[in-house]
Amino acid sequence: MNVNTIRDMDVKNKKVFLRVDFNVPLNENRIITDDNKIRSSLPTIEMLMQMGARVIVASHLGRPKGQPNEKYSLEPAARRLGEILGKEVLFARDCIGEEAKRVADSLKDGDVAMLENLRFYPGEEKNDPDFARQLADLADIYINDAFGTAHRAHASTVGVPGLLPSAAGLLMEKEVQYMSKVVTNPVKPYVAIIGGAKVSDKIGVIENLLDKVDMFLIGGGMANTFLKARGFDMGSSLVEEDKVGLARETMERAEAKGVQILLPSDLVVAERVAPDAPNRVVASDRVPSGWAAVDIGPDTARRYGEAVKNANTIVWNGPMGVFEMETFARGTETVARAAAESDGTSVVGGGESAAAVKKIGVAEKISHVSTGGGASLEFLEGKSLPGIEALAKTPVGV
Repeated sequence: MNVNTIRDMDVKNKKVFLRVDFNVPLNENRIITDDNKIRSSLPTIEMLMQMGARVIVASHLGRPKGQPNEKYSLEPAARRLGEILGKEVLFARDCIGEEAKRVADSLKDGDVAMLENLRFYPGEEKNDPDFARQLADLADIYINDAFGTAHRAHASTVGVPGLLPSAAGLLMEKEVQYMSKVVTNPVKPYVAIIGGAKVSDKIGVIENLLDKVDMFLIGGGMANTFLKARGFDMGSSLVEEDKVGLARETMERAEAKGVQILLPSDLVVAERVAPDAPNRVVASDRVPSGWAAVDIGPDTARRYGEAVKNANTIVWNGPMGVFEMETFARGTETVARAAAESDGTSVVGGGESAAAVKKIGVAEKISHVSTGGGASLEFLEGKSLPGIEALAKTPVGV
């Protein structure tokens, strides 16, 4: 990772602007239902505290559309962080201005404060220079631990590091190390499991990994488009008709490069996408008219599982079926357990894939489960992430 990390910084007696991703789910009573994102940045927060920093935590939450909205206040996150740390976390009811400045200036070495939602101001998502300057004025040093927002060129991810000495936090460092390992320096054999609904969402990943992997395992709704490209009638399954030609070309390119693309040999199909709908297993070329594919079949799951267990590098982005419904989660579960049992390096992209391994209970056995859905997808596509690029640049006037 060609940027400074937290270990390179002298933060004692310094105010540190720590950008995290505390975009946590809340129920109707504004109680946090999953605090994983908060816990993911704990190593960085605790290290900064131990190093004598005065920690100013900043994040977004939801989409408040550039204006204050109590529904999206970060106060529950500040409260939860305090509970986990066993220490009071001061909460500033604004992220800029007198209130934010007062709270930041009141900190002593080892103290922690949290700012109100950055997206309460339109300047955050617009990367407004004046807004970035007001954020930067709160601190002496900038640390980015929010991999989940690294693909966004926002004021707190791109603007502020251009104004302060900057470094990556421990979570950001870990994310980049693992994602780089599967993109630039994979140990063979290398298997990529690509699922989810649409070919259009994942074609960039397939194209970027085409020269690196030995085998693609295709599942989820996108497999239907590939099967249609093979000439199969997919009934009422989700198919991107305008991407059938692209799927065919991708398979031809893979074959020319000696890369295997495995498609489902059997499917679980249902009369409708509902947990109580009649369903059965059919061969991939025998989808009944009016029925839709909702999961890979047991034979496919077994074949995919064997391929995964024999791999030294595994990257997984996208579920194998409608895993949110227990009836149609078996394919995703089989692949997840195979990845967990593998002796190789396994990296699961964020979003639905991360949710799947957590739901199945194997997340602890995966080498790395990314905290960033969109960011991990763009990293796998080979794109440059603005939030990471900003850390590599020399700040103005520093």
